[in-house]
Amino acid sequence: MYSQLLKSVIDRHGYRTVSEADLDEVTADLDFSVLLFAGDADRLGESDDVAIILPELEKLFEHVFTPLVVERASERKLQQRYRFNAFPSLVFLRRGEYLGTIQRVLDWGDYVTEISKILTSEPTPPPAFELPKCVQQHLPN
Repeated sequence: MYSQLLKSVIDRHGYRTVSEADLDEVTADLDFSVLLFAGDADRLGESDDVAIILPELEKLFEHVFTPLVVERASERKLQQRYRFNAFPSLVFLRRGEYLGTIQRVLDWGDYVTEISKILTSEPTPPPAFELPKCVQQHLPN
């Protein structure tokens, strides 16, 4: 279930929701898309922040990318596919191929810089999954 705020953003901006089952079909014909992995807004205060920021980023980048909201039931499976380790995340695709991920909330200037880099990059496989540093510190050598 999405937060009330995210539901209102989806309704107000007409954002489509996608699942693991229809993601490839939906993104294949989109020059650029961004997947919003909101996560659990009850646990993650940043989820609603990114929900508010996304439409502003869409405007700033002159609607060059199509925002899509990942259904909650598909988030974990698609997280494994794109190999990121924090929610909320924005995953950028070009015609369904991976370009990059922005995790958590950034400063506005960092969003502009990172998205500009991502949109001009070539598609690649998602990076190898990395455990957060706090977990790595507790692993035996």
